[in-house]
Formats: sequence, C-alpha cells, structure tokens
Amino acid sequence: MNTTPRVSVQDLHRAAAEVLRLNDLGTMTTAAPNLYPHMWSWDAAFVAIGLARINVPRAITELRTLLAAQWSTGMIPHIVFSENSTDYFPGFDRWGTESARARPSGIKSSGICQPPVHAIALRQILDRGRANGGADQEAAETFLAESFDGWLAWHRWLATVRDPDAAGLIEIHHGWESGFDNSPRWDGPYARVQAGTVPAFTRRDTLHVADTGERPDDSEYTKYLWLVQQMASVEYDDEAVRNVVDFRVRDVFFSAIMAAASDVLAALGEEIGRSSDAGELRDFARRFRDGVASTIDPLSGLARDYDILAGEWISTDTVSGFAPLVSGGGESLLAAQRKLLLGPDWMGHPGLRFPLPPSTSPSSAAFRPRTYWRGPVWPFLNLLLGWASQRDGQNEIYQALKAASLDQLADLRFGEYYEPFTGEPLGSLNQAWTAAACLEWIGPDWQVRTA
Repeated sequence: MNTTPRVSVQDLHRAAAEVLRLNDLGTMTTAAPNLYPHMWSWDAAFVAIGLARINVPRAITELRTLLAAQWSTGMIPHIVFSENSTDYFPGFDRWGTESARARPSGIKSSGICQPPVHAIALRQILDRGRANGGADQEAAETFLAESFDGWLAWHRWLATVRDPDAAGLIEIHHGWESGFDNSPRWDGPYARVQAGTVPAFTRRDTLHVADTGERPDDSEYTKYLWLVQQMASVEYDDEAVRNVVDFRVRDVFFSAIMAAASDVLAALGEEIGRSSDAGELRDFARRFRDGVASTIDPLSGLARDYDILAGEWISTDTVSGFAPLVSGGGESLLAAQRKLLLGPDWMGHPGLRFPLPPSTSPSSAAFRPRTYWRGPVWPFLNLLLGWASQRDGQNEIYQALKAASLDQLADLRFGEYYEPFTGEPLGSLNQAWTAAACLEWIGPDWQVRTA
C-alpha cells in the first residue's frame, strides 16, 4: 500500500525548482551536489526539459554550454568538466583527452558519448517558448536556427562512425556510453575484458552511499578505466578506437533514442526550411527503428543488444528491452511490448512500492534491488517512456507513469534512483534530472489554485 505523505503539487514544484537552483553553476547544471559536480550529456538534456518549464532562456543556456563542448567530428562528449570541483573521479586528467585533436581547445571533456536525447529537449524548449510568447519565443526560435547544424552533425557522426555497417544499431565502446553503466546487459562483454596495468585510483562514488554494494566493485571499475586507457592510447581517433578497444556492443536502447530523436530533429529542421537535412534525418530514424525491431528475442519479446566481438546476442530482462516503445515501430510489436511492460514482471509486479518499471526485472536472476542499474527505478527513464507513450497516443500508460512518478517523488528528496519495493531514494539525493523530470511531469498543473 502506498503510504507516501501527500504534498501539494505547488510544494512539489517548488522543491524541484529549488534543486535545479542549488545545482546551477550559471552556464551548466551539476548533475548532483558533491557526487556529480560536472555536466553530463544526457543529464543536461533532461535538465533542460525541466528548466524550460520555469526559465526558457536558462534551458537554452544549458544546451548551448553542452554544444560548445562538441568535438570537430560531431561527437558530443558525455562529461563536460566544470571548475567547480577537482574531487570527482575519474576527472579530466584521467581521461587523456588532452591529445585528442577533435576536442575543442579550452574545454575539458571526456572522450566518449551518451544517448542523443538532445533533440527531444530542443523540441520541448521550443514548445515552451512558443507557449510563453514574446522574448521566450524569440530566444527559442533563434536558438533552434543557430544550433541546428550542431545537432545535425551529432546525428551524422552517430549514424556513420557508430554504425559503420548501417545495421541500424549504434555501437558503443564502454558501458558508460549507454548510460546503463553496470547493467546486467554488459556482464558478458565485461567478462571478456582482460584489463592490463591500470594506475592506482581512489573512487569517490562509494563515499556517497550508505552501502557500497549499491555501486560496481573495484574489479569492475578497473575494467572501466582500462577501456578509457585503450581509447586514450589512440588519442580517441574514431577508426583506431574500433581496432583497439575490448568492448564493442550494439546498444539497442541507445539506437532507439537515436531513432526517436532523429524524427524529432527532422521535424524541427522542416520548420526552419532545412528540408533536405530533414529527409536525411528521417532516413536515420527509419534505419534505427528497423534496427531496433530486428533485435527482438522470440522467447521473451524484449529487444536485445549485440556483442560484436563475441558475435552473439545479449538477452537480458532489463528495461532496455522496451527500446521499441521509444523508437516507435509496427503496431503489433508495440502492442506486445506494452502488454509486457504492464505485466507482472514489470509495472504490474505485486511487490513494487510504485507501479514503475525497475531497471532489471524482479523476476530476473540478475535483479539486485539496491544496486545502481541492476534493479532500482530511475525517474528520468520513466519520463522518457512517458514522452514516447504520449507521442504514440497511449494516454493510459502516460497517465499511469505520471501518477506513479509524482507519488514516488513526493518525499521531496529527488533520489538518483529508488529501491523498487520500499521506494527508498538511493544514490545521490537532490539529483538534477530527477527534479527536472518532476517539473516536466507537473507541467502547468502547479499553477492551478484550489479553493
């Protein structure tokens, strides 16, 4: 039974907005105080969505700061380092991107990427700006026109460099690129990584959790750092990385976001008269949508990743299996996916505190309810699933995700992730993209005054 204390939507909105204010460095929003003092790529997109609900110009600044870190190849790095803290590990000095020729001078960043949700954020900013009118509308429309080429270059880089065989599936070179860092999805590929000599390191993430079991252990982290060293050894040259890195996986959920975001960016391009570029983006969307659909496991009905180096499918009961719900696709496939999502292994599991999909199914042997991507519920991901449901006219699922998400966040602690059975917030509290998701779920509802 849900016993979360009731709070007014105005109080929830106020608390979420305060988290973004406290995490604001002026031109970027730190992902969370203390633990994550820098900007993360897909975090920034979700943060911008939330910011657009309260301050359109500030939302624009968030994406502008991220785009300024774009490499000359078109790649957008997964971390843009602020001067706010030197305590984060692995910091800029550990990434070895100083010698990467494609990195823009004067900007410190990592050398890998994350899923391209940015066009979805750009769409939300534009919609909020137009709804507000006046200076907000002008700023949003100007930003779309001036930034479009950057986002287009980003999608082109992914479609060519990260899908060299035109399989319709994005290749990643590190579990961190997926955003699902230590998911069971990567157990097989990581088991085959034989790390060489890695300099000693002191982690910071384990200092911010009550139980270190929530996080990957040091042996896993050594492999993470080894992959970084491999990429740095060839100065992050795109072609050379494929020849040296020990982790090459076609990521189905990343690919689904690529499909969805390419369609969104295409529509934005059409609005500003970029019809040829929009056609190219539509082609990307079709390619990756078809690629996602091609991965379905006939036994589970879930989408799968593909381990290139091992030459085998990766079948896991993780939330990434619902990639088609993000990419879109044929109605029979989507109907089957919705049935699974609402079923007893996922949102309909009787033990859940809130009917929200855990990162790994409680029915899976790999399920660990308190360990990062191996079981906890992630609020930003539910927002993405809600966005896709609304896009596809699935209002019932959208409303179910919205209601449960707002109930989950009513403790006003804005956890990084949540224990699925107890609803306990875990990881770093006052997480920016969790607060941003809350603001987007609330939308304009907070302005309603009851008698």
